[in-house]
Amino acid sequence: MTLVESPVGSAATDTFESTSPATGARIGQFPVHTAEDVDAVVARARVAAERWAALGFAGRKQRLAAYRGYLARRMHELADLVHRENGKPHADAILEITLAVDHLAWAAAHARKTLGPRSVAPGLLAANHQATLEYQPLGVVGVIGPWNYPVFTPMGSIAYALAAGNAVVFKPSEFTPAIGAWLAQAWSAAVPDAADAFQVVTGLGATGTALCRARVGKIAFTGSAATGRKVMATCAETLTPVLMECGGKDAMIVDDDADVTAAADAAVWGAMSNAGQTCIGIERVYATSAVYDSFVAAVTTQVQGLRPGADDGASYGPMTMPAQTDVVQRHLDEAAATGGRAVVGGTVDGGYVSPTVLLDVPESSSAVQEETFGPTITITRVADAEEALRLANGTSLGLGGSVFSGSAERGMDLARRMRSGMTSVNSVITFASVPALPFGGVGESGFGRIHGEDGLREFTRAKAITRQRFPLPVALMSFGRPASAADALARVMGLVHGRHR
Repeated sequence: MTLVESPVGSAATDTFESTSPATGARIGQFPVHTAEDVDAVVARARVAAERWAALGFAGRKQRLAAYRGYLARRMHELADLVHRENGKPHADAILEITLAVDHLAWAAAHARKTLGPRSVAPGLLAANHQATLEYQPLGVVGVIGPWNYPVFTPMGSIAYALAAGNAVVFKPSEFTPAIGAWLAQAWSAAVPDAADAFQVVTGLGATGTALCRARVGKIAFTGSAATGRKVMATCAETLTPVLMECGGKDAMIVDDDADVTAAADAAVWGAMSNAGQTCIGIERVYATSAVYDSFVAAVTTQVQGLRPGADDGASYGPMTMPAQTDVVQRHLDEAAATGGRAVVGGTVDGGYVSPTVLLDVPESSSAVQEETFGPTITITRVADAEEALRLANGTSLGLGGSVFSGSAERGMDLARRMRSGMTSVNSVITFASVPALPFGGVGESGFGRIHGEDGLREFTRAKAITRQRFPLPVALMSFGRPASAADALARVMGLVHGRHR
């Protein structure tokens, strides 16, 4: 597929370039779509949404399958673009796209069962009625996507919104617009009879603001908490509902009886893959005294074998957003200034951050309390898993997390009590790969859910319908009811419910 750099017709004269974070090479030039451009796209999407919803679950499932097949057949092409524009290794891009395709398949397959009409019990007062519940699409959903997982993360909203019967207008990050344009063009090629059901607008922050003001049915946002607050404030102007995924500071707990080798391997992958630019990546580890020394040794050995770079042999790539290196450097500096020490790494070289293991970092440090979003990890010794849990829950963020324990019961108990939207036991990030599980956080990590049945319902409105099947001898909701009706009703309620104390 030849990449067309202007994803929609536009009167915009301003443009911006996308460049490779590894080489600086030009990826493409894209228009900065204005508020007028965005309104025009949303207007087309509204028309398309009616036709898309009218296809029904079966018609949409067929077309989503065509899109899924298109993506699967061109996986290497898309992965190459992700490698060039985002910077992550080609193999990691394949993994990301695989997850997106799997979620796309699940959403299409489960939409009817999750959202279709079903009867519910009408209860005593409406026993002569049939009660029906169904979930109707919102119309147009605006998706504002991130740059760190530019396929998988936005597809968690795009796929589920489309499967639920909505049209989608997607504003990709200004750091990965070519990937967003590719996804929309792939849709047009695979589903030509519903091309306007999925469109892309490109630009900087003002374009995202325009999408928030375009009176869409909902905005699904992924990004920082600071930007999320601005998105919410803008959407509040029109009472546009929002779904917020605002990052994390995910912790791992390593208990006394944990498999230390497996925990170390998982922690290193969770912290360092994608250059640490993973909202559900592991940034903090709390290891009990019983395993702390062996865990640190195992992590150190593994991290020493990692290397950032742009070549095929690199473990991970450069920082996608140049300014993020400043955040990482600040956290490293503050950790060192407060008594922390890097046993591995601790250096920033241009756009590359060395894999870094930090010890003895105070809990008050920004390296522990704020999202670093780089290939760093702090490891803290704790007396036991209960202290680990208390510290793990000690930030305002609460997206994901991990627990390693030799006891299934103990691991599940800690996982349930971890203040996070998602937790993996004896693994990391696994919850994101299970399409049936909802994805989202608590606290400053946001609210709302993508993925799973909750993700499908997130892009709908519940519709309640009652239909009278036969009239009652006495109509209670009528000015013509007899005077004795209320007393009779009270006696019935007393017989049915009054026994309970």
